[in-house]
Amino acid sequence: MYVLAMLPAIPPIFLHLILVAYLQNQGVILPQLYMSAVTAVISLLINYTLIYWLDFGIPGCVAATSLTQFVNCFLLWGYIVWRKLYVKTWDGWSTDSLQEWGSFMKLAIPSALMYCLEWWVYEFGAFFAGMLSEDDLAAQHIVMMLAFLNYMVPLSIQGATCVRVGNALGAGDTAGAIRTSRVGFALTALLAVFQGAILASLKSVIAFIFTSEEKIAQLVSGIFTIYCFSQFFDGLVCVSMGVLLGAGRQRIAAVANLFGYYCIGLPSGIALMFSAGLQVAGFWLGLLISVCVQVTFFLTVISKMNWKTITKEAVARAGKNVCTALMPDPDQSTLQRDKEAENGHGSSSHQLQEALRVPGTGNQQQPAALLSSSQLLLRRGLATLTALLILGVGLTLHLLLPLPESSWSSRVNATMEDGNWTTAPPLEHSTDVNQ
Repeated sequence: MYVLAMLPAIPPIFLHLILVAYLQNQGVILPQLYMSAVTAVISLLINYTLIYWLDFGIPGCVAATSLTQFVNCFLLWGYIVWRKLYVKTWDGWSTDSLQEWGSFMKLAIPSALMYCLEWWVYEFGAFFAGMLSEDDLAAQHIVMMLAFLNYMVPLSIQGATCVRVGNALGAGDTAGAIRTSRVGFALTALLAVFQGAILASLKSVIAFIFTSEEKIAQLVSGIFTIYCFSQFFDGLVCVSMGVLLGAGRQRIAAVANLFGYYCIGLPSGIALMFSAGLQVAGFWLGLLISVCVQVTFFLTVISKMNWKTITKEAVARAGKNVCTALMPDPDQSTLQRDKEAENGHGSSSHQLQEALRVPGTGNQQQPAALLSSSQLLLRRGLATLTALLILGVGLTLHLLLPLPESSWSSRVNATMEDGNWTTAPPLEHSTDVNQ
């Protein structure tokens, strides 16, 4: 029911993400915060109205969640229209937007895989925790919820780092991109130490926000002993992905996540969960091993990258061509370059950006061959049809193959192969099973 009710909200969710990226690339950040705050208040009112006032219960909560996504999207879109932020950056709808999808997807698909491979490993953890016991599953979900909240801090730094690195590279400012990446790493490490100290001091009581069970709280406390260290390295991994995203090296991050999480983290976590008998704590210990390896790999790759070559590629993607003589030295500060420019030695970052704008210093890179109208209609039409077909097949399977009804026997949980069975206690109002 929840999934079906959320299907209409998928388009506004996607549009909102696009609008957020559109504003971030222009350096417009605070309006997103304001619109999200307004959306939160409206969501509270919608939930109260549908759940309590109209007495719709759980279906009302689902409908409110779906409606909130529409509100969130339209508020941000309305702000863009009201402030006319699109005037200088968007020429309106045209068939040009249907061209060059290939180069776009070469960046988009690895980016999606990079994030999905990281998110999915936590879902695997929940699946394996459910094979242990209900208490372990509850503890896993509590830690996941708190981990996702804690992850918002490095994720915000990742977004800022990605945008600033990408903008600096697109403007030909190699030193600025390097400086941004260094600031991102330093800030993330500092905040991660602060977050870890807070989580370590609250690990014994923080679980009681979600449960009153002492056993579950003890499991969460044990897992948090590992997570306090894991979140430090996970934050560095997050910012590393932001640097690689901004530099157009998504494929490296995707492959690293695939190898780190699924060749190191998940196998070692499963072995520690079951073979070593560490239960859910073993899964998080496996993730700790994984992120330590990934941080080492990412820092090595980023330190060895040829930033000048990446800058040229970024400028080329922006439709410009930068002369090598105008390329700033990555080891030289912006202030030093500006002073040299004033004395007639070298070029400042301002002069470099002006050179990119002056006609004749660069030329627009056009695709080798633009697709004709018939080719665009055929290819983009097939892409749209394929997406709709996947949606239709999923809905059909969901409707024709309903989930099995819940029964008493389905609540029995086999925890190990040796026959260790745990059954939930009967409800207070249930009758004697022998009657």
